[in-house]
Amino acid sequence: MAKAASITDEDLFAMRLARSAGDLWPMLEALYGGHPGYDGFRDSLLATLRKGWAARPIDLKRLDLLRDLEPDWFQRPEMAGYVFYIDRFAGTLKGVLDKLDYLEDLGITYVHLMPCLKPRPGDSDGGYSVMDYRAINPEYGTMADFEEVTAALRARGISVCIDLVLNHTAKEHAWAQAAARGDATYQDYYLMFDDPAMPRQYERSLVEVFPDNAPGNFTEYPHFGKWVWTTFNEHQWDLNWANPAVFVEIVEIMLYLANRGVDVLRLDAVAFMWKRLGTRCQSEPEVHMLLQALRACCRIACPAVIHLEEAIVAPAEMLPYVGRGKHDGKEGNLAYHNSLMVQFWGALATRDARMMSHVLRTHFPDRLTNATYATYIRCHDDIGWAITDEDAAALHVSGPAHRAYLSNFYEGTFPGTFARGALFQANEATGDKRISGSFAALAGLEKAQSDGDSDGADLAVQRILLGHALIAGFGGIPLIYMGDELAMLNDHGYLNVPEHAHDSRWIHRPRMDWHLAKFRHSDDGAAGQVFRGVKEILHRRRLTPALHAAHPVRIVDTGLSGLFAFVRQAPTGAMLGLFNMTEHWQNLPVTVARAQGVTLMQDALSDRPVFAHHGQIALPPYARVWLT
Repeated sequence: MAKAASITDEDLFAMRLARSAGDLWPMLEALYGGHPGYDGFRDSLLATLRKGWAARPIDLKRLDLLRDLEPDWFQRPEMAGYVFYIDRFAGTLKGVLDKLDYLEDLGITYVHLMPCLKPRPGDSDGGYSVMDYRAINPEYGTMADFEEVTAALRARGISVCIDLVLNHTAKEHAWAQAAARGDATYQDYYLMFDDPAMPRQYERSLVEVFPDNAPGNFTEYPHFGKWVWTTFNEHQWDLNWANPAVFVEIVEIMLYLANRGVDVLRLDAVAFMWKRLGTRCQSEPEVHMLLQALRACCRIACPAVIHLEEAIVAPAEMLPYVGRGKHDGKEGNLAYHNSLMVQFWGALATRDARMMSHVLRTHFPDRLTNATYATYIRCHDDIGWAITDEDAAALHVSGPAHRAYLSNFYEGTFPGTFARGALFQANEATGDKRISGSFAALAGLEKAQSDGDSDGADLAVQRILLGHALIAGFGGIPLIYMGDELAMLNDHGYLNVPEHAHDSRWIHRPRMDWHLAKFRHSDDGAAGQVFRGVKEILHRRRLTPALHAAHPVRIVDTGLSGLFAFVRQAPTGAMLGLFNMTEHWQNLPVTVARAQGVTLMQDALSDRPVFAHHGQIALPPYARVWLT
């Protein structure tokens, strides 16, 4: 009998290199082909990929094989995410190990550990000013601790996401320090100018990201005679992605982190990676070439890892980050569905879902290729009212007036509002304002409890559960921001912390209330109601095959302005999502549901039959139904 041949690690590497060659080399040729060191760059990149693969632990190589066989693993209904700052959730990385039962109890299969790589001391933009990509923030622990945590989470079927900032490093990073000492090699890692002439030319078309506390896009450093591109903050130096050496360095870092147990790399600030004079220097075509090439590198040397591309921009600009045209199915696997979040809050405030339906119908495809959305209602960041004048005009509404109304409503200054938020930043030129606040506070719970309004508190709980049912049923991976599952309120104590007081976003970044969590199964108040409600939503999601992200989603016009609806077309049958965005009863003709292919009239969310009364489906205030 002939001896069976074995497949070696080198064989696997060669096969994956061949699989992704067409996604990798054409992009790099277009980006760097004219660079004098291009041949050496190719050799260096190949050596980096081989080194990363050779160093990959055997259990992660098994995971690579599993996910090659099940490439839709991140699109499945059992995926449910939880996002937290390590120190505010558990104190340290070791502390996370003590909270695994809590995560498993809620039904979490994906955790995003908010910035955990070593930041610069002092103001670090919430951890996004990184001085060492290969070290953990010492306040949280060590890289050995991190590997212990990722292994423990993996053993429970929970994937790990961390942030990798691609646009810039901290000025304290070793590369930046060498550049500041005059090292020409490392000065070419950044965008540096000998005088202000070119910066002034670029500034003519650039926008300011943080005009209040970091105006401009360049910083002069007289002690080494350079003007440095600093899009976000003085201490964050933009990388020069036109230098192929930067590409190799970042690939090496990606593979290093992947081999420590990371499943999802959240690529931060990707829109700004490529600069072109006369433009906003955002979302240039080369950005997508870079991101496709980076994705190909992971598919070669750590294929279990996927990419979440952070681009909080308008739909037409966001969708290419999950692949359009020649990049379709080859770029990011996940992108934030910012529009779903913005439109949810807009519909709640106006009691009108028509703009929500218009935006989601007009600007988004019914499905994505090898990709899906990260859906969310709240996150660590502020809310910018990303509603264009064109979309507002389509509903005969003034864009500036509508955005101003939403800002005032959620800041808590509009008469009759239920919300209690905080102003983040205001653009004097446009009048637009951004808003901070926890999910529960914006949904009305903080104000209701402060006013002693029990009915208002009950409605707030229903709004919170409505939002969670929406992100769990729309498709993609629903992300729960830490504490939202317990209806935690704003933390006004941030004003007493000097390094936080200038940034109202800390109002919705409270420390986890573990005392509240202790009574989550018995508490009859808002915390217990919301926790148990969210847990049940995630449980029902896992049992609903129609929620696989690959199934097409189509927005449905019900004829009721206060009702948002979509249908998911699955081989197992249609699922009609119904969401009452008002505090009033809505009556939907049963013929509308039948016309969308609904046959059983069973609510997959409550696992109960739905009965029509005189041909109408009666939907109570803030009802949420997954009708099959």
